[in-house]
Formats: sequence, C-alpha cells, structure tokens
Amino acid sequence: MHVFYTPDITADSYILNEEESRHCMKVLRLVIGDVVHLIDGKGGLYEAEIIAESKRNVTLRVLKTTREYQKRNHGLHIAVAPTKNIDRLEWFLEKATEIGIDTITPLICERSERKIVKEERLNKVITSAVKQSLQAYHPVLNDAVGFKEFISKNTADYKMIAHCVDGEPRGFISQVSKPGQNYLILIGPEGDFTPNEIQLALQNDFKPLTLGNTRLRTETAALAACFEVNYLNR
Repeated sequence: MHVFYTPDITADSYILNEEESRHCMKVLRLVIGDVVHLIDGKGGLYEAEIIAESKRNVTLRVLKTTREYQKRNHGLHIAVAPTKNIDRLEWFLEKATEIGIDTITPLICERSERKIVKEERLNKVITSAVKQSLQAYHPVLNDAVGFKEFISKNTADYKMIAHCVDGEPRGFISQVSKPGQNYLILIGPEGDFTPNEIQLALQNDFKPLTLGNTRLRTETAALAACFEVNYLNR
C-alpha cells in the first residue's frame, strides 16, 4: 500500500506537493492509473487514482473514503528535553507516533545539552511514521519552550513529572491517573531535572512519577510513558 500525507485535502481531486510527487514518480515509479492511499492526519483515509503527472506534480482523483476515524477517548502530551544526539529524539518521535501520541513539546531545561531543535526535520519524521503506521491523526509538534514558561501555561486532567530522585515518593502512571483523560508528562534531559525544577513542577500540581527501578535514557523514558498511557487506555 502506497500512502501519501495530504493534510489540506478538501475536494475530489488533489495535487501532491513537490516532495511527495517526486517520491511518487522517482522512487515508487508509479504511473497514471495506479491507485494509492491518502491520509489527511485529521481522521480520514482515502483511496485515490493517479490521473496526471508533470515534472513537479502528481494529480490524484479521490475514489472513496475508506475509513473515517473518531478521536481516541484520551489525549497524551509529552514534553521531553531534546537529547544531545538528535537521532535519539527522532527515534522517540517515530515510535511514539506509531504507538499513539497527540502532542509533543521539546522542553528546554537547566541541564539540557541541546537547546535548539529543527522542528521542520522533526515534523518530517512524524509524518513518515504517520504514513507507515496508518495513524489517523498527525501528532502536533510544538516549538521548543523553556521549563518555567511551559509548566505555568499548560493544563491537563493529569499532570506528571518523571524524575529519578531517590527517596522521593513517586507513583506509576496507573496509580496516579485514570483512563479516558488527558495526560501531560514531563521527561527530563540527560542528568535529570534539577531539584528546583522538580519543586516548581510540584507547586504547579504535577504529580511525581516513576517509570520503574532502572535508569532510562531520555528517549526510552518518554517512550515508556507513551506506552503506559496507551496500555492504561487499551
């Protein structure tokens, strides 16, 4: 099944952008008459036929809507500190999209070793994972934001901060939240959140969270949290 991302599809015909058109013609070597599938990232999956090709664009005719998905009964927002090795963050974005996530925010913390991210590149990773896994909804990638600014402006039914400070009371996701809600989870950088950041989060009604007894890499912790929320709402 050849799948293309068409976020602005509104009619019975659609022209792929230059990048998707190049992939269609040069990589997949599809021709007029071939049938492909389209995902709009808003709950729709379509079947379409290639009806015209040019040097830069491919034109499609929508044959039918094969599925219309309802939104899940819960929402997941993970704010994660960008990893020093950007490949690890990209790995998380890919796997979290496949499993199921709604919003990701790169979170700049006191101990962050990476403070700049290229959202355009990260969005391409997400889009590729949406197409590969046939996810009905395209996750939202927010701009990177500082820790203090973020926690004072974001709300959810359940707000949690995962940290590794020994001796502090922490609960598992299944212990501090219930199914069918909106979840916001903070995942810190290499070296963890600072004591001041943890205290500030607790003052803003975030619940302390544990992801197990082992020390996880940032991207592994973020993916573990993603999996646990989806498992809780299975």
